[in-house]
Amino acid sequence: MFIVFFRAIILYAVIVFSIRLMGKRQLGELQPSELVVTVLLSNIATLPVENVSIPMIMGIVPILTLVSLDVILSHLSLKFRPLRKAICGSAKIIISGGRIDQKVMKDLRFSVDDLMQSLRSQQVFDISQVQLAVVETTGKISVYQRLRYQNVTCGDMNISGEDADPPKLIIDSGKVLAEPLHSLGFDRAWLDSILKAQGRQVRDIFLMTCTEDGSTAIVPFDDAKGGKSA
Repeated sequence: MFIVFFRAIILYAVIVFSIRLMGKRQLGELQPSELVVTVLLSNIATLPVENVSIPMIMGIVPILTLVSLDVILSHLSLKFRPLRKAICGSAKIIISGGRIDQKVMKDLRFSVDDLMQSLRSQQVFDISQVQLAVVETTGKISVYQRLRYQNVTCGDMNISGEDADPPKLIIDSGKVLAEPLHSLGFDRAWLDSILKAQGRQVRDIFLMTCTEDGSTAIVPFDDAKGGKSA
């Protein structure tokens, strides 16, 4: 039993390392080649765990080989567009000028339910609002709405102002996150002074965010369900 446990831990570490090499992707964002590698990795990893007579190297070598191949192909596809198209496919326009291309839907085996579900995921519930829709290589649909249904922006209203990054998380569950804090130009001494002025300590903070100008938002730990902003 200990051997199986030990082998499972090793293979888990190898799989995590391999997935990190492939890049950060959610399951729904995987390209076809990445999905194939992911499925193969899971199948290969189970063999040495279930059968202790199989040497560990017989599981590790194929895993690293597949991941290395995927990484190499990814780099090559960045330089050679035909290769990228052959491996990942290409985006397809499914709605153009407000009209649905039924031939493309048939080629992609996209049903009306699939289309409507994808539009709803983009907060579009009325297909007449869509000017252009593109099926990406991951299967996700990108939507461009007709002009009169688009959200009004500051540029549309001629509202001027300075661009600024959104607030960053600097305390997470009672622990200070040094990297985002320093990236904002502040240090631990500054943070302690802010908390001291409010009569708080780091260990009492569930989460805390901060902007570039030093504005903060704090949610303390709460014994009851949920938290209260401060």
